[in-house]
Amino acid sequence: MGAAFTAKCWVARATGGLSRLSGRGGGTTVPGRVLLSMDRGAIPQLVTGLDRGSIVVSSTNGKTTTAGMIAGILQRAGRHPVHNRAGSNMHWGVATALLEQQGDEGLFEIDEAWLPRVAPQLRPRLLVLGNLFRDQLDRYGELERVADEWAELVASLDEVELALCADDPLIADLGRDRDLHRRPGVTYFGIEDVSVALPELQHAHDAKHCRRCGAPYSYDRAFVGHLGHYTCPNCDADRPRPEVAATRIELQGMAGSRVLVETPEGELTVELPLPGLYNVYNALAAISAGLRSGVDLATIAAALAAMKAVFGRVETIEVAGKPVSILLIKNPAGANEVLRTLQLEGGGRDLDLWIALNDRIADGRDVSWIWDADFELLSGAVRRITCAGTRASEMALRLKYAGWSTDRMVVHQAIAGSLDSAVAEAPDALFALPTYTALLELRTLLSDRGLAGEYWQ
Repeated sequence: MGAAFTAKCWVARATGGLSRLSGRGGGTTVPGRVLLSMDRGAIPQLVTGLDRGSIVVSSTNGKTTTAGMIAGILQRAGRHPVHNRAGSNMHWGVATALLEQQGDEGLFEIDEAWLPRVAPQLRPRLLVLGNLFRDQLDRYGELERVADEWAELVASLDEVELALCADDPLIADLGRDRDLHRRPGVTYFGIEDVSVALPELQHAHDAKHCRRCGAPYSYDRAFVGHLGHYTCPNCDADRPRPEVAATRIELQGMAGSRVLVETPEGELTVELPLPGLYNVYNALAAISAGLRSGVDLATIAAALAAMKAVFGRVETIEVAGKPVSILLIKNPAGANEVLRTLQLEGGGRDLDLWIALNDRIADGRDVSWIWDADFELLSGAVRRITCAGTRASEMALRLKYAGWSTDRMVVHQAIAGSLDSAVAEAPDALFALPTYTALLELRTLLSDRGLAGEYWQ
């Protein structure tokens, strides 16, 4: 690096430090924002020190958790990647991580829309792509547009290896060339245990037509949204058989799951302390990345067993002497998996829920997605519901139409006041379901009270 660029890096780091000292937050992005405002080409200069290259992770749901799992695997193997671990996944968050951390390899989660622009700058050796769901249509547009941009990215990176979800037809197709032949360097992962499939396709079922020929997919079964076992009746764009496959899954509610996984290196049993099929998919992606990174199965299994919830993804924090479990919801497919997990957790008892729906830019202004989520799953299993956030009334209306009792429902927009009331009324535990900016407000509140660390730490 030249002297001028080094000076810019110093200014950016100092500005970030002052921002944190001021108590105004922004610790995950200020240094990167400042540096990129001075030098748009900063990221390619910063990655020159990453001799092992980078692992880049993206998906609609689960990228923060998947990247956290991969980080745990690498750390258990004695490696310490540069990682934007707080989940700031646009270019300024990546630049901040590169500015403030030392290492010889990178691990970056990247926002779906930013992936085609940022990934080429990171010298990726491995792309880990999990899923594409309908999310924030006002920002991303339709799924097919994002899938097309990802396909152009993959085609432009000739030597990159790929870990792809076989169960998502939009993702699986990225591992094929124009003639439907499998690209070299592809590892597919997916679920083979049919016992955990949904009884029927959900309303929030996104990928309906083949990207190659336009014919409707034929589904034998689905697991999460449109992730499942499918064929195209008109061409050969069928589900590929995964090399990393969950062959037996025991879901244990909020306690997590026990998963038997087949891999090219043999079988392993994963005791996963994070709940839901969506976290099984995240673990399969992480296992694939670990194997591609030369980590042995025993180390991978140990790292996953020790996995702790990442920021806002099934964290449990004690508030006023009661456990508050935080489960992010932001689109129909993700919300449905949270609801399925809570359905298992109930075990005959009624649950106390705090649901915070915001419509800020980072959430998406359009909150109509709540009508595609299957809130009906919990209509008879809730003791008390508090609806909070900027669109609390819309959330309450949706729950009313889902059959939830309005006598058990409270509408209170303010994050702090509504949370305190919900905790006070809960006999034991509270389950908090916030959208993204509501999650940030909640975590800031808990941090200010000394109940949780700063979210960028």
